[in-house]
Amino acid sequence: MSVSEFIPSLSRDANATRTSSRSRLFWGALIIVVLGGALWFGWGFLFPDKKHAPPPPPVRVALAMKQDVTVVQHTVGTVVSPDMLQITAQVTGMLLKANFQEGQLVHKGDPLFEIDPRPFQAALAQAQGQLAKDSATLAGARVDLKRYQTLLSANAISKQTADDEAATVAQNEGVVQADEATVQNARINLGYTQIISPIDGKTSAIMIQPGNVVSATGGATPLVTITQVQPIKVSFFLPQNQLTQIQNQMQAGRLWAIVAMPGAVGGQEKAKVDFISNAVGANTGTIELRATFTNADQRLVPGQNVNVGVTMKDIPGATVLTRDAVNLGPDSAYVYVVASDGMVSSKTVTILNDDGVNDAIAGDVHPGDQVVVEGQLRIVPGTKVQIRTNRPGGASGPNSDMPS
Repeated sequence: MSVSEFIPSLSRDANATRTSSRSRLFWGALIIVVLGGALWFGWGFLFPDKKHAPPPPPVRVALAMKQDVTVVQHTVGTVVSPDMLQITAQVTGMLLKANFQEGQLVHKGDPLFEIDPRPFQAALAQAQGQLAKDSATLAGARVDLKRYQTLLSANAISKQTADDEAATVAQNEGVVQADEATVQNARINLGYTQIISPIDGKTSAIMIQPGNVVSATGGATPLVTITQVQPIKVSFFLPQNQLTQIQNQMQAGRLWAIVAMPGAVGGQEKAKVDFISNAVGANTGTIELRATFTNADQRLVPGQNVNVGVTMKDIPGATVLTRDAVNLGPDSAYVYVVASDGMVSSKTVTILNDDGVNDAIAGDVHPGDQVVVEGQLRIVPGTKVQIRTNRPGGASGPNSDMPS
């Protein structure tokens, strides 16, 4: 073999050696990577990292209480005055003065207006003078009749003359009676010049001011209107299907009407229902009830619309929760109850009464149970919760602040 032939042969062997070495390195590296990945994933599968469970959600709770509850039904009522009078003049004359201020409370017998009394004083004096004159004529006729009767008994005059004198006496007696009636009428008219209040009540605006002539003819403008406001009535309506319950409550003396009055003492006024209508409204299917209120502070005004609560029945020993504890679901209401170990469960309840602050309920919730009043959105039934420290207060159990 020549030198020229030997050199290419050596070159081919060297290239083959290098290629084989690179291939071994590649496959070796690949095997190492595969083994390392398998070891990594296998280690994670065999010895997984421990995950930390989230802490129990914080909630605020209250205690269910046992209380006697009165079921109150709410409706809209209208304030009605027991008596409203329009005061008009009963004689025609000049109005001299008013003895009260507009809007003032007046009492029965209080003077309201004064009409010029002088024409009526003169009419009374004239009637009294006519009465005196005719009374004197009657007295003279009676003396004459007595004389004629004496003469008749002595046959000194005819019976006709005595009878005529008796007729004259009777005629004069009729005149005197008419005069007495005229005097009495004049005295009454004079009394009408002093207009007094026939009832206790509150006055309206004065419709005719002093200085004007007032008329006693029909259709005359009233001088003032007096409306009784103490006591006062509230009228309201309830459905006829509750009539039996209404009657039973009234017979037991427990049918009360409660009117909320912000700013009043206690924030409300309460009175017994003292009237149930004798008929159900044909168009509305409701029946009217009324209650009489003392209205000491005059907060109830005739024509005013008010919210009325009517005590319909009593629930003795009811389970009562603060209203925030009751949740409304699509089909029913439910309450979250926290056990002594912090485990929470959901209890279906029925709301018997809701007064806007507390709810009386029926269901598997008992007095003394801890019910969740805040933090319900974080709860999963069957898990534990963290109860925050409560603060005193609340009708159906204490509530506490909870950090957001």
